[in-house]
Order: sequence, then C-alpha cells, then structure tokens
Amino acid sequence: MKLIIAIVQDEFSTKVIKALMNNKYRTTKLSSTGGFLRSGNTTLLIGVEDEEVDRVIEIVEKECKDTKVMKGKDEVTVGGATLFILDMKDFKKI
Repeated sequence: MKLIIAIVQDEFSTKVIKALMNNKYRTTKLSSTGGFLRSGNTTLLIGVEDEEVDRVIEIVEKECKDTKVMKGKDEVTVGGATLFILDMKDFKKI
C-alpha cells in the first residue's frame, strides 16, 4: 500500500478531488500555505494499493497545469501539484 501526499494549488483542488472521487479514490483534504509564493495550497492524503499509484498520478496530472505568475518583476512557472509517494507498512481503520 502507498500513501500519496499531493500538494495542489487551490485553484485546481476542487477539480482534482472531484476527479479522484469519480474514479472511486477517497482522499483527505488539508488546507496549507506554500512557502515560495505564500499562496494557498491544498494537501491531499490518498491511500491506494501499489498498482493504483500510476492511475492516481494520471488523474492529478490531467487536472493540474503549470501556471505563470509574477514574483516582483520576474515571471515564474509554478507547477500545479507536487506529489510524494510513501510506502505504508501498515494500515488500520478504527
């Protein structure tokens, strides 16, 4: 089993959550703030079986796009999501 931690820009979070739920993936939503641009983010916790990881990544990629934002006088490209995929030794639902 894997735990996917997806940090998604707020503008994409609703679409990502809806797409995950439409594909029968449950997620826990946490509000967060990014350090680089201090913009709003949503952190999603998604537990999936090993063979489902690629499908979840595809869903997130489809719903999140890179955007260009101004930081002072410079234009910076910001990704729509950052994913961390962790091995889960054990899982308990209480």
